[in-house]
Amino acid sequence: MSPKLERLHDALRKVLGARIENLVERLGELTLEVKAADYREIAQLLRDHEELRFEQLIDLCGVDYSTYGDRPWPRERYAINAQLLSLKHNWRLRLRVFCADDDFPRLDSVIEIWPSVNWYEREAFDLFGIVFEGHPDLRRILTDYGFVGHPFRKDFPISGNVEMRYDPELKRVIYQAVTIEPREITPRVVRDDGYGKEQR
Repeated sequence: MSPKLERLHDALRKVLGARIENLVERLGELTLEVKAADYREIAQLLRDHEELRFEQLIDLCGVDYSTYGDRPWPRERYAINAQLLSLKHNWRLRLRVFCADDDFPRLDSVIEIWPSVNWYEREAFDLFGIVFEGHPDLRRILTDYGFVGHPFRKDFPISGNVEMRYDPELKRVIYQAVTIEPREITPRVVRDDGYGKEQR
């Protein structure tokens, strides 16, 4: 671990103490894992504490761990990963929080702490179904208003459930069951007879 990461590691241990679920260094980055119940309070500390000062949330994304590394995942299924940046100390941190309930994944919104999280939380809600309690405008952002399901969940069918098309007779967009038949795509290589031979 580099001296800079070691200083961040020690500062996180000092400020957060027993509230840290896991703190690991991998590929030159620290990942801090905390409980869902502590998420908002820890986010506030990460931003405001003088030894940490993570003023910016760069990104937040949802993750479905239902299978991980081709084997069943032994813990909670849904999590968020937030990428934080401290301009004052010039260091970065990945904050990971697992949702406590797989049937209804939810976390507190941190929009009042980092306003930049607005659309990221909406994206995680839309694509993974993670509800952010306290978000002022939690609605779909990438899929259509009538879309059913959450397309980045690992159990979502690859071809989807519903398709939309324009009907010229009705002069409007209609929704219908998917009409794509599943098929196996086998690549075919077509080459000229003289492929690879020197031309003179």
